[in-house]
Amino acid sequence: MKIEIWSDIACPWCYVGKKRMEKALAKFAHKADVEVSWRSFQLDPSAPARVGESMEKHLARKYGMSEAQARASGERLTATGAEEGLDIHFEKLQLANTFDAHRLLHLAAGQGLADAMKERLMRAYFTEGALVSDLETLVGLGVDVGLNEDEVRAALQDSPSDDELAKGVRADITKAREIGITGVPFFLLDGKYGVSGAQPTDVLLDVLEQVWEKEAHTATLQAGAGCDDGSCEV
Repeated sequence: MKIEIWSDIACPWCYVGKKRMEKALAKFAHKADVEVSWRSFQLDPSAPARVGESMEKHLARKYGMSEAQARASGERLTATGAEEGLDIHFEKLQLANTFDAHRLLHLAAGQGLADAMKERLMRAYFTEGALVSDLETLVGLGVDVGLNEDEVRAALQDSPSDDELAKGVRADITKAREIGITGVPFFLLDGKYGVSGAQPTDVLLDVLEQVWEKEAHTATLQAGAGCDDGSCEV
């Protein structure tokens, strides 16, 4: 089974959704046969490298709420994250453009380190208050998961307009648009079955089991007619 997950590093529900999917997979009998791929999505592609305002002010301005309401929303999300084992600190957040962080994720994916890189980026952003648009910060995070320091620095110093990493990020975003994804996290199973939002672990597990059974049955039917050992079914 192939699972593609569209998410943004700066999306708290994506962090919650990541943990819930991990818990669902831990309970899934066929986990060894699951391949997870991380796809890029930007909630605010027009954001500057450093936004320069607190999360409370940003949410209040963006959604027309008071800072107190924004603070209360953050507190609820922090509590939800804690239930999943996450240590979220909205007061530390440095809002930033996440494009280069997604480029780093694509670099890591090429070396089989996408999941570790995704986790490290989100922990840096939500727990440590790291500026995930800063080159040296990204280099350090890449090294943390096993990437070569010089390779990361060289890759991210390239212009993001036309390098292969940027093309990969944009291809993910384009595919999301084609599929009709407007919010994240979004889980696409075997290219056919979509799940939107940070659904509860039990819901995700149920989806995994349903898709597995459906696809296994379909595969059996498709394999029923063919040629083998010199004979053909008619």
